[in-house]
Amino acid sequence: MSTLSVDDIRPGSAPVASVGDVARLINAGKKEEARYARMIVLLALGGVFLDAYDLTTLSYGIDDVVREFSLSPLLTGLVTSSIMVGTIIGNLVGGWLTDKYGRYSVFMADMLFFVVSALAAGLAPNVWVLIGARFLMGIGIGIDLPVAMSYLAEFSRFSGKGNKAARLAAWCPMWYAASTVCFLIIFGLYFLLPQAHLDWLWRASLLFGAVPALLIIAVRSRFMNESPLWAANQGDLTSAVRILRDAYGINAHEAPAAARPAPPPKVSFRVLFQKPYRERTVVAGVMNVCISFEYTAIAFFLPSILAQFLGAGVFETISASLGLNALFAFTGGLLGMRLAWKYPSRHVAIAGFALQFIALIALALLGQPHAAAGIALALAMLALWLFAEGFGPGAQLMIYPALSYPTAIRATGVGFSRALSGIGSALALFILPQLRAALGTQMFWVVSLAALIPIFFLLAVRHEPTRHDIDDSHH
Repeated sequence: MSTLSVDDIRPGSAPVASVGDVARLINAGKKEEARYARMIVLLALGGVFLDAYDLTTLSYGIDDVVREFSLSPLLTGLVTSSIMVGTIIGNLVGGWLTDKYGRYSVFMADMLFFVVSALAAGLAPNVWVLIGARFLMGIGIGIDLPVAMSYLAEFSRFSGKGNKAARLAAWCPMWYAASTVCFLIIFGLYFLLPQAHLDWLWRASLLFGAVPALLIIAVRSRFMNESPLWAANQGDLTSAVRILRDAYGINAHEAPAAARPAPPPKVSFRVLFQKPYRERTVVAGVMNVCISFEYTAIAFFLPSILAQFLGAGVFETISASLGLNALFAFTGGLLGMRLAWKYPSRHVAIAGFALQFIALIALALLGQPHAAAGIALALAMLALWLFAEGFGPGAQLMIYPALSYPTAIRATGVGFSRALSGIGSALALFILPQLRAALGTQMFWVVSLAALIPIFFLLAVRHEPTRHDIDDSHH
């Protein structure tokens, strides 16, 4: 273990012997000197934007795809689910690859995934190419979240404004912003395309997904870098020192070989289930499954729920669901960034889940409202659920796993949690239509359990990921 202190940092060059030394230098560094680090954080969030955009695009164009390729219900299901299957595989493989081969190489390979899959999907000559391209796109999305979260956690200071937790929470408003932008792009293309070729709309919106990925590839050489924490974890102190200088303006040098710790353990899923990480893995997993289940119930069925409540047409329904997302989920996400900077992760998550539970119980009790007051209350409860999702579970979804695991297994842990999230979504898509057919709005009683269960796990496992920097070897 290194004996580096803040006093050693000030006079000149600081010695670097371990991941802990790198973490302490970043935490003690001046914020205004970390310009390149901020750019890397923005590029990582650009990856999150791509994830949300690609997951959202086809939800608006699936009817046109069905018409163009004369799809049976089975093939339609394959087109819509292929991206989700790819995401689950990408999460597991991507997290492991990110910890094994580094953040930079996996992130850049991932951007190529986005370009190739967007072009292949947009130009698909038949349904099988579209299914294959969407599966490939899902793998890209799955790979991207663990690597993006690793970048957000490892290029930020642990405390103060704009800290690790706040930047990790930023994934949530970025996701909602991307979903909204996706709709606005589809809206714009609707007016730009000739009336006779509106059947190209789904293709144009898919092709547009290649543009942000190409922009990220274009600026990578100037800004993108390997994580100094990952480099130090691999024993590559030369690179760690260089990145500290380039990204943070921190003057450091390699410590003598005698001061260096033993090599890191092998990257393995098994480590996630060993002490002290086992309980954290269980809590992160439960949160991911439950959040994705209830999110799918609300977000995926929001247009049909609104149509049911308001008796409105397609355009009004989509506009209302987007309005609710932008006004409540997005602003909740922005509040989540502020709360993440100031308050413990567990407390914010529990508060968010509790509000969601109240909203879902209220929706179950309301049933099918007919009076204006009942409809207004149902809309208020949907808004409350979305707002709570933004500041609570949505933001904490990434903070909890990303800050509960050290650099050596961070991406693997995030990837494993996200794979469980994909399984939760798939489960919801399979079960909820049947529940809805059998129970109608009474299905909210069942969905409310997904908001209640994580509270018990968060109360039982008292680990608080924002209390100490897990990469600082003093803790």
